[in-house]
Amino acid sequence: MIKKLNSRVIFHNRTLYNTYKKLEFGNFDEKNLYKWITRAIEDLKHDAFCGLAIPKDRIPKKYLVDFDAKSIWKYDLPKAYRLIYTIENDNIEVFSIFLEWFDHKKYDKVFKY
Repeated sequence: MIKKLNSRVIFHNRTLYNTYKKLEFGNFDEKNLYKWITRAIEDLKHDAFCGLAIPKDRIPKKYLVDFDAKSIWKYDLPKAYRLIYTIENDNIEVFSIFLEWFDHKKYDKVFKY
């Protein structure tokens, strides 16, 4: 049995967090995306590893360079949206760090599927 690992969920930067908060007051689709990301936050708080790990050889260099990420995880949202995050720890607490989200078409382009 795999042990669930609670984590603290944070956004990579303030701009990404502000973009998330603006979704709450956007159009119908943006409000739905806000709800889905909020659900992801709750899920990841209870299990940092509930997403799918991206194989190391499939991780785009931008995540390794721009975000200094050692691993990348994908959380599937409704309507084929993808939430990309990484997991880090400071020996006391585990952090799920949101890097970005996008629709499936952009996901395929970024990950070259």
